[in-house]
Amino acid sequence: MDREKLSTTEESIIKAQVIEMVRTCYDPEIPVNIYEMGLIYDIIVSNVGEIEILMTLTSPYCPAIQSLPMEIESKVKEIKGVTSVKVSIVWDPPWDPSKMTEAARLELGMM
Repeated sequence: MDREKLSTTEESIIKAQVIEMVRTCYDPEIPVNIYEMGLIYDIIVSNVGEIEILMTLTSPYCPAIQSLPMEIESKVKEIKGVTSVKVSIVWDPPWDPSKMTEAARLELGMM
Protein backbone atom coordinates (compact mmCIF):
# COMPACT_ATOMS: atom_id res chain seq x y z
CA MET A 1 0.00 0.00 0.00
CA ASP A 2 1.42 3.36 -1.02
CA ARG A 3 1.49 6.10 1.57
CA GLU A 4 0.12 9.48 0.64
CA LYS A 5 2.99 11.92 0.31
CA LEU A 6 3.09 14.97 2.55
CA SER A 7 3.25 18.44 1.08
CA THR A 8 6.22 20.64 1.89
CA THR A 9 3.93 22.64 4.18
CA GLU A 10 2.84 19.50 6.01
CA GLU A 11 6.48 18.45 6.43
CA SER A 12 7.28 21.89 7.90
CA ILE A 13 4.33 21.68 10.29
CA ILE A 14 5.36 18.21 11.47
CA LYS A 15 8.97 19.39 11.96
CA ALA A 16 7.73 22.29 14.12
CA GLN A 17 5.62 19.85 16.14
CA VAL A 18 8.64 17.55 16.57
CA ILE A 19 10.67 20.49 17.90
CA GLU A 20 7.90 21.34 20.38
CA MET A 21 7.72 17.73 21.53
CA VAL A 22 11.52 17.52 21.90
CA ARG A 23 11.39 20.67 24.03
CA THR A 24 9.46 18.61 26.62
CA CYS A 25 12.45 16.26 27.06
CA TYR A 26 15.12 16.89 29.68
CA ASP A 27 18.37 15.30 30.69
CA PRO A 28 17.56 14.32 34.30
CA GLU A 29 20.67 16.13 35.55
CA ILE A 30 20.11 19.44 33.71
CA PRO A 31 17.09 21.74 34.22
CA VAL A 32 17.05 22.86 30.55
CA ASN A 33 15.32 20.99 27.72
CA ILE A 34 17.51 19.09 25.29
CA TYR A 35 16.61 21.31 22.34
CA GLU A 36 17.80 24.49 24.12
CA MET A 37 20.87 22.59 25.31
CA GLY A 38 21.85 22.12 21.66
CA LEU A 39 21.71 18.34 21.87
CA ILE A 40 19.51 18.02 18.77
CA TYR A 41 21.68 18.32 15.67
CA ASP A 42 19.07 17.64 12.99
CA ILE A 43 15.43 16.68 12.48
CA ILE A 44 14.67 15.17 9.10
CA VAL A 45 11.06 14.72 7.98
CA SER A 46 10.49 12.57 4.89
CA ASN A 47 7.60 13.18 2.54
CA VAL A 48 5.86 10.09 3.97
CA GLY A 49 6.09 11.15 7.61
CA GLU A 50 9.22 9.29 8.63
CA ILE A 51 11.24 11.20 11.22
CA GLU A 52 14.95 10.89 11.81
CA ILE A 53 16.46 12.77 14.73
CA LEU A 54 20.22 13.15 15.05
CA MET A 55 21.24 14.04 18.55
CA THR A 56 24.14 13.91 20.94
CA LEU A 57 24.60 13.98 24.69
CA THR A 58 26.83 16.11 26.85
CA SER A 59 29.05 13.08 27.43
CA PRO A 60 29.29 9.47 26.21
CA TYR A 61 28.94 8.54 29.89
CA CYS A 62 25.62 10.37 30.33
CA PRO A 63 23.20 8.09 32.22
CA ALA A 64 20.33 9.30 29.99
CA ILE A 65 21.85 7.48 27.00
CA GLN A 66 19.41 4.61 27.57
CA SER A 67 16.22 6.49 28.41
CA LEU A 68 16.33 9.76 26.46
CA PRO A 69 16.18 8.36 22.89
CA MET A 70 13.24 6.11 23.86
CA GLU A 71 11.43 9.05 25.49
CA ILE A 72 11.92 11.20 22.38
CA GLU A 73 10.77 8.41 20.08
CA SER A 74 7.67 7.75 22.16
CA LYS A 75 6.65 11.41 22.27
CA VAL A 76 7.30 12.10 18.58
CA LYS A 77 5.28 9.03 17.53
CA GLU A 78 2.21 10.73 19.05
CA ILE A 79 2.27 13.48 16.38
CA LYS A 80 -0.40 13.14 13.71
CA GLY A 81 1.17 12.31 10.35
CA VAL A 82 4.30 10.69 11.80
CA THR A 83 4.70 7.16 10.44
CA SER A 84 7.99 6.17 12.08
CA VAL A 85 10.71 7.65 14.28
CA LYS A 86 14.41 6.88 14.39
CA VAL A 87 16.60 8.59 17.00
CA SER A 88 20.33 8.30 16.36
CA ILE A 89 22.98 9.38 18.82
CA VAL A 90 26.07 10.83 17.17
CA TRP A 91 29.30 12.01 18.73
CA ASP A 92 30.63 14.11 15.87
CA PRO A 93 30.73 16.98 16.26
CA PRO A 94 31.16 16.65 20.01
CA TRP A 95 28.79 18.71 22.12
CA ASP A 96 30.14 21.74 23.95
CA PRO A 97 28.44 24.61 25.81
CA SER A 98 28.63 26.89 22.76
CA LYS A 99 25.80 24.84 21.23
CA MET A 100 23.37 25.98 23.95
CA THR A 101 20.92 28.77 23.27
CA GLU A 102 21.31 32.05 25.10
CA ALA A 103 18.21 31.16 27.13
CA ALA A 104 19.81 27.90 28.26
CA ARG A 105 23.02 29.65 29.28
CA LEU A 106 21.00 32.20 31.26
CA GLU A 107 19.00 29.44 32.97
CA LEU A 108 22.20 27.70 33.99
CA GLY A 109 23.92 30.92 35.13
CA MET A 110 26.57 30.73 32.44
CA MET A 111 26.31 34.35 31.29
